[in-house]
Amino acid sequence: MNTPFDFKDADQSNLVYVRPVAVADLPEDVQDEIGDQETIYAVHRADGERLALVKDRKLAFMLARQNDFAPVTVH
Repeated sequence: MNTPFDFKDADQSNLVYVRPVAVADLPEDVQDEIGDQETIYAVHRADGERLALVKDRKLAFMLARQNDFAPVTVH
């Protein structure tokens, strides 16, 4: 099957993005809570709103799926 589909009109409200975040780029009060990790992972809505910060990529994907989101990686 090779039928084109126009994705621009598709409802992607459940799509979230998972990306690594350098702890050094976060506010100092957040850095204090994280400890000695250098990188954590953020889960964002398609509009850029940050939903969560978690300690590793696997946890970010699990969290997204448990909340009925479809996670994808952003580099």
